[in-house]
Parts: sequence; structure tokens; C-alpha cells
Amino acid sequence: GARPLSHAAAGDGSAPGGGGEGGRGSRESVERLVRAHPVVVFMKGNPAQPLCGFSNAVVQILRLHGVQDYQAYDVLQDPDLRQGIKNYSNWPTIPQVYLNGEFLGGCDILLQMHQNGDLVEELKKLGIRSALLDAEKDQDKK
Repeated sequence: GARPLSHAAAGDGSAPGGGGEGGRGSRESVERLVRAHPVVVFMKGNPAQPLCGFSNAVVQILRLHGVQDYQAYDVLQDPDLRQGIKNYSNWPTIPQVYLNGEFLGGCDILLQMHQNGDLVEELKKLGIRSALLDAEKDQDKK
């Protein structure tokens, strides 16, 4: 059943989360999730079974870089979180990738950073050595 205050609260997104209202979707709880791990991904499905192509692409890119140790949250399991993370980042789509609590971007941005080498640098800042660095030793860089 809908909580009686839900229709009132829906009007103005800028209202502060009144007394912990909003549960997992509140800014505070989203921020806790974002900061819980150096690499955090909000996605549809989970890394073993992504449920959208964009989420799958993010998982594949992280895998290419050898990033096994990251925290993934399935927004399909949690509508509050799904809305909360969009509000938090001001980014309308899922997946979303966070490094060290900072919003990095979605699938397109991650792919772009993967292609231009920025992702290797960002991971390095976290103390994560990209697997691509080792792969590149085998082939002379053009």
C-alpha cells in the first residue's frame, strides 16, 4: 500500500529527506553505498547475469581491466535505490559507475575512457593496476 505522504513528497525533489524518510533511496543511504567500496556499479541485474546491454558492457569493460573486486547493486531489486541513485548523480540512466565515491559516468563514458586510456589512469589512482597494462607489454604500442 502507498504511504499517505508519498503523493505530497513527490512534488518537490529538492525537499530535504524528512527524518530519514525515503529509506535506501535517500541521499544519505545512497552516499553510504557509493562510498562503501573503491569501485561501485549500479546496474540492472548483477555481474554474473546483467539484464541490459549497457550494464553488460560496463561489466565487460571492468573485466577487461581485471577489476574483479567491485561492489555491484542491482537497481531492479530496489525501485527506491533506482530513483535515489539517479537523483544523487543527476544522471538519468543506469548503469552508473563510481570510483572512490565520485560519479564517473555511465556506459558511454566508461567506454570512451576505456578507449582513450583514461580508465587505466583512474584505476591507478585507486591503486588498481589495469590488466591491460600487462597485456600491452606483449604488443608494441602503435
